[in-house]
Amino acid sequence: MIFFKTSEYAIRIFSYMINSDLQVFTAKHLIEKLNIPDKYLRNLLTKLTKAGFIKSIQGREGGYVFVKNANKIYLSDIVDSIEGMQKYEQCILGFKRCDSEKQCALHKKWQPIKNEILNFLKNKTIADLKNKDEIQLRF
Repeated sequence: MIFFKTSEYAIRIFSYMINSDLQVFTAKHLIEKLNIPDKYLRNLLTKLTKAGFIKSIQGREGGYVFVKNANKIYLSDIVDSIEGMQKYEQCILGFKRCDSEKQCALHKKWQPIKNEILNFLKNKTIADLKNKDEIQLRF
């Protein structure tokens, strides 16, 4: 969709974790369930750990767990830690300056959409991804 693949995968991982009955998630389990390439997933888990969202528990019963409350992990925080939010805040046509004084051809049409996307990312948390319905989520 609009995310880089790494952000898509990160949100997919957290969505799976918040909707699972498991408490600890091994990389192997996540690879199997989410169909994310091994090296890619392990590298991403390292980035998410360094960003302070999850932590690694060593040992036989080890894996990854949330270290930060899911109500405190905003989608914008995840995207910012992975790819940065600049892409979502800049001009859709790539101009360095695009504001009410100096506008690109799409500025007036794109600005409300951009604001909606930014508000969505800044106001939705991982906890909001928890499936409260009986529908089957796709993973």
